[in-house]
Amino acid sequence: MLRISTRIGVPKEVKILEHRVGILPAGVRELTNDGHAVYVESNAGVGVGVSDDDYRTAGALVLGTAKEVFETAQLIVKIKEPQQQEYEMLRSDHVLFTYLHLAADPELAQALVQIGITAIAYETVTADDGSLPLLVPMSEVAGRLSVQAGANALLKVNGGRGVLLGGVPGVPPAKVLVVGGGVAGSHAIEMAVGLGADVTVVDRSVPQLKRIDALYGGRVRTVFSTKHAIDSLITEADLVIGAVLVAGAATPKLITEDHVKRMQHGAVVVDISIDQGGCFETSRPTTHSEPTYVVDGVVHYCVTNMPGAVPRTSTFALTNVTLPFVKQLANLGWREALGRDPHLAQGLNVHDGCINHKAIACELGCQYRAAADVVALPSVPVARQAYSV
Repeated sequence: MLRISTRIGVPKEVKILEHRVGILPAGVRELTNDGHAVYVESNAGVGVGVSDDDYRTAGALVLGTAKEVFETAQLIVKIKEPQQQEYEMLRSDHVLFTYLHLAADPELAQALVQIGITAIAYETVTADDGSLPLLVPMSEVAGRLSVQAGANALLKVNGGRGVLLGGVPGVPPAKVLVVGGGVAGSHAIEMAVGLGADVTVVDRSVPQLKRIDALYGGRVRTVFSTKHAIDSLITEADLVIGAVLVAGAATPKLITEDHVKRMQHGAVVVDISIDQGGCFETSRPTTHSEPTYVVDGVVHYCVTNMPGAVPRTSTFALTNVTLPFVKQLANLGWREALGRDPHLAQGLNVHDGCINHKAIACELGCQYRAAADVVALPSVPVARQAYSV
C-alpha cells in the first residue's frame, strides 16, 4: 500500500461565475497513484460536467466545505487568485499553485505577504523558449473568445454600432484592430479572419509581424506599433482587441483616453490584458454577470476571467499543462521541485513575507528576494514517492 506523502486540496472556485476547477479526475488518479491524497470540495467540478462521484471513483476524498479542504491540504491547486473570503483560510505553511496576477492586485499581494504563504503563479512559470506554458492555453481561449465577445458587443441591442463582423456581399466587413500579435492576439486574428473581418495587427516584434504576414498571405495588415500608427488606426476601427503582455508586470497603457474619445460611437474594445491591469486607460475589471460598460460612447468588455465563460474547454486545456507541475510539487516538495526546475522557480511569487518575482516587486514597491535565494535555503528532507511519468 502506498504511503501518502502530500495532501493536495482542490477547492471550488468562488469568483463570480467562475466554474473552472484546478484538477480533473484524470489528475486525481495520477496523483493518488503517486501516493498522495487529493481532497476535493463538493461540487467543485460540477461547472465542467464532473460530479463528486467522478472524483471519488478516481480516488479523491470529497469534503463538504472549502474550510475543510484548506484545513486539510498542504498544497492547494486552484484556477483564480484567492478571493477575500478565502484569505482567512490560507496559512503560512500552505503552498498555493494558481493564477495570481499580483502586479495588478496590490491588495492580494499584501495579503499573501502578511500570511507568509508560499505562492506559485501559473502565469510566470517559463519554458526553454521564453514562453509562458501555463498562460498559453488560457491566452488561446481568451484570444478566440475576444472576437466572439466583440462581435456580440457590436450588436445594436448591446450598445454597439450594429455592424456585422464579416459584412455581406456589397457591404464591407467590420474593421478589427488587434494590439499585440502574441499568443492571444494570434488567436484573435485567426477568429476574426475566419469570420471575414478586415483585420489589422500592430506589434513591436518584426519577426511576429513577418510570421503573421506569411501565415495569412497578406490577408492581415501588419503594422509596426508606434503611437502614430495607433493614432491613425484607432479612429477607423469597429473593434479593438488589446492583447499585450509583459510577464509578471502591469500591462502598458497603449490606448489612451484620448484614443477612446476619437473612436467611432458604438465601437467596441475588448481588453484581454485586464488581468494584468489592462492596456486601455479606460479599462476597469468587469465580471461575466456585468461584462460591459460604456465610456465616451465606446463599449468596453474587460472581464478578468474570460476563459471562465467556457469552463469545460478551459479546464481541460489548462490542466493538461498544469498537471506535470502539480506532480513535481507533490512528489518532490515545493523547494526541491523549484530547485530542480528553474522554469518552475520563475513561478515563485511570494514566500515567507517577501515578493520573489522582480517585475512584481518593482511594480508594487515591495521587498524583493530572488527565488534562487529562497530555493537555496536549507530544508528538512521529506519522504516522497518516486516521480511517475
